[in-house]
Amino acid sequence: MPKATTKAGLIKAANDNFEKMFQMIDSMTETEQAADFCYDAEGLTAKDGAAHWKRDKNLRDMLTHLYEWHGLVLAWVESNEKGKQKPFLPPGITWANYQKMNVGFFEKHQSTPYDKSRQMVKDSHKLIMALIEKYGETELFAKYPFKLTGKSSIAEYCRAATASHYDWAVKKLKEQLKALNKRLS
Repeated sequence: MPKATTKAGLIKAANDNFEKMFQMIDSMTETEQAADFCYDAEGLTAKDGAAHWKRDKNLRDMLTHLYEWHGLVLAWVESNEKGKQKPFLPPGITWANYQKMNVGFFEKHQSTPYDKSRQMVKDSHKLIMALIEKYGETELFAKYPFKLTGKSSIAEYCRAATASHYDWAVKKLKEQLKALNKRLS
């Protein structure tokens, strides 16, 4: 998926991938939505070796993961806009060990009901889209908008938490549906 280089492109990619993800989810039966993800022997494999293939056990886990990443972006931007310098990742977390944070998100939401996870990610998607809307093109794509962005722009963080993450979710759902169909045949 090519990176959006305009505000309109970022909004379109985020919304299109979000809609595609929920079209897939909504096309699933209640049984498919409630099913645990099928791993390894049953079809879903860690094709790229990424930890998320085994971390997320079901649709709820995947949706709460998306919700938490929206929250990271929203909290980071809000803090920095208020002049309080805050790194994107929580204290003790780096890009080398951020899987620890993702496992923490997983553990945090084990008692979150599936229906609530759906609503949480829909609500947080609206909030992050509102954040994107409030910035102008130059502000979104400027390098170093906050002291702690490094070489990245706000748009890059927003893309990662929306369009790219939704694309990841769609791929995971496709694999899950294939595995479920294999299991039933």
